[in-house]
Amino acid sequence: MSASQPAARRTVLKGAAALAGAAGTGLALAACSTEASGAAGSPAVPAEPVELGAAADVPVGGAKLYREQKLVVSCPAEGQYKAFSAQCTHAGCILDKIVEGQGNCPCHGSRFDVSTGKVLRGPAADPLSPVPVKAEGGKLIAG
Repeated sequence: MSASQPAARRTVLKGAAALAGAAGTGLALAACSTEASGAAGSPAVPAEPVELGAAADVPVGGAKLYREQKLVVSCPAEGQYKAFSAQCTHAGCILDKIVEGQGNCPCHGSRFDVSTGKVLRGPAADPLSPVPVKAEGGKLIAG
């Protein structure tokens, strides 16, 4: 066994560790991209009006998440509605739930006030984008 064999083995192991670290960094960056959340190329707000369903589905003093349409709608008082994009302003992930008036981003833990769109906890720094919403014939129309 020559003295150069252990050095070569260390070099190979260091190289493998560096490659594994680079691959891990690439995965971490992919997790922060909007492509990882399925939101790539899709707007944060609807391009045209979209029917969400019965206005009665949004409780007075509460909110409802419409994940498929990427919207969250709150009802601060009977007959009054506010809508926001449910796409997190940090990395584009879609909010996954509403708990005690807060929309939760599953990717990095940002929290938003669903009645105002305001950021309550980062890493997101910008509020959710407002979306026009109205009740027509007992149905909610957003966009």
